[in-house]
Order: sequence, then C-alpha cells, then structure tokens
Amino acid sequence: MPIALRTLDDGAWISVNDSRQVSVSDVWTLSRGVFCDCEPAYVLLEGFFDADVDGRVVVTGAVGQCLECGTRDTIERLPVGRMVDGAFCPYDPECVQWGVEPDGERS
Repeated sequence: MPIALRTLDDGAWISVNDSRQVSVSDVWTLSRGVFCDCEPAYVLLEGFFDADVDGRVVVTGAVGQCLECGTRDTIERLPVGRMVDGAFCPYDPECVQWGVEPDGERS
C-alpha cells in the first residue's frame, strides 16, 4: 500500500497520507550518541528536511538543538512513528529514541 509522505510549511510538519502528523514544536528524548554527549539528550526540533518509510517505520531528517548543552545539529533518520494496517501511529517524543544512534560510541 503506497504511503504519501512529505514535509509541509517549510519543514514545520511531516504529512502522512495528506494529514499533518508530526510537528517540529516537540522535544524529542534521544539516547546518548551521535547528536551530543548528553544522556539523554532533550532535542528541540527546528525543522524537517526529509521523510521516508523504512519497512513500517516512518523516519525523518531533522535539524534540532539540545536543550541541555546547546549543540545544534542534524538528525539523519529520526523514527517518528510506524504504519500499522495503513494507519500512522506516532511515537511519543518523550520516550527515549535509540534508533537514530549507530552501534558504538561517538568518535
């Protein structure tokens, strides 16, 4: 089943099947890794630049800033939800996301 994904309003929203689903106004909790050394990192998203489906998981590229240390960087594949029977089920931004982190420590 095809899924229509796109960014809207200059990267402020991720649209899934023509419905605004994920906003940049959320703070996402990320495990320690490639974004910064904070554990966990509380990252305020500032804009989306990509959206894709990886299997059933909806991932997005985003720009954000850590509220703890101030690091501003990009996140290449932030998991924001999953598709279940053709419907989008968003992930809770407050739950720790670890899928964006590669195995191993930051160089």
